Amino acid sequence: MKNGIENGFYHEITPSGFGIAIKAGKVLFSEKSDFQKVEIFETDSSLGRVLTLDDLMMTTEGDEYHYHEMITHIPMMHHKNPENVLVIGGGDGGTVREVLKHKSVKKVVLCEIDSMVIDACKKYLPTISCGLSDSRVEIKVEDAIEFIKDKKNEYDIVLIDSTDPMGPGEGLFTEEFYTNVKNSLREGGIVTAQSESPFVNREEIKKMYNLLKKVFPICSTFTSNIPTYPGGYWAWAFCSKTVEPLSYFAVDRYEDILKTCKIYNKDYHNARFALPNYLKELL
Repeated sequence: MKNGIENGFYHEITPSGFGIAIKAGKVLFSEKSDFQKVEIFETDSSLGRVLTLDDLMMTTEGDEYHYHEMITHIPMMHHKNPENVLVIGGGDGGTVREVLKHKSVKKVVLCEIDSMVIDACKKYLPTISCGLSDSRVEIKVEDAIEFIKDKKNEYDIVLIDSTDPMGPGEGLFTEEFYTNVKNSLREGGIVTAQSESPFVNREEIKKMYNLLKKVFPICSTFTSNIPTYPGGYWAWAFCSKTVEPLSYFAVDRYEDILKTCKIYNKDYHNARFALPNYLKELL
């Protein structure tokens, strides 16, 4: 069975031979960009609308906060004063929306290679993409690999909200790219990158963290559940030149953030860095 919509269901089967099925409704948008197939469709489920790229799950209205709150607030709450933030990928806008909840933020740059993703999400996923029209947001429709090369000492936080290490996202998983990202950080800067499913993508994770550990003096992992992602369990890399996980917590921003979140809170934050044995062994 191939991934995508077939016989009234969206299917995604992992290389491990299992996956998810969602009862699909009307297809709202389906086009091929210069980079990938972009599709947004309704579902006959509690998940609402779904965005897929090349027939792989990216986000749903129903569970998107599981991903966007984790990739954003864990690193942001570890920074004393995040003012300039770079989001790489993330054309759906969910990560940008969460970044803007922090009152210290003055500017967010979204670097997304595919303008079709941005435009489709603005039209069909307004609850996720709503932050993209904020005056503090600058959208760069560019290849992040080239964009980051000349950036030095510019960003407090870099969030790599990339697709999987294939297609247009493949070049975002290299030592050269991570080195350029490190050089773009200001003092006290933090990078967080989505790092696949610890249960499904074990070889990819091992390769990715080997590269990250070559580049960053501090490289840790945090995890959380995402119901519609392969395996239902996801990991993110927390990287910095100087900032250790759990070494600082922005109490001054916490109450404002807490009011807006469905999954994120301080206790949950602290527990995210506790890893299962099989993931510790893998890393």
